[in-house]
Amino acid sequence: MLFGLIDRTTRAASLKSSLDQSVERSRGIADRVSKATLQNGDGFALEAKAGTAQPTANPVNVEDEMVALADEQLRVLATSRLLEKTYTSLRSAIKGGNS
Repeated sequence: MLFGLIDRTTRAASLKSSLDQSVERSRGIADRVSKATLQNGDGFALEAKAGTAQPTANPVNVEDEMVALADEQLRVLATSRLLEKTYTSLRSAIKGGNS
């Protein structure tokens, strides 16, 4: 097998890199949203003393973060479809274009 054939002939590497970046951004958004719910920054865990979460004056705007998360989901969907088409066209070229 020829090493690097897919990377030289397609945009698969850049698309995979873009998916990795989107996953990292989504994780960051989810982390900020979960930590915005409590003072101690432990996400959705309950405080040991009171047994209930206390609202905080956290500068994180949950609505903006959820919009950013929806945007990332759309980017992931579009990028994954482009990557799927890239692999499909490569597979078709290898088979001789008959499929």
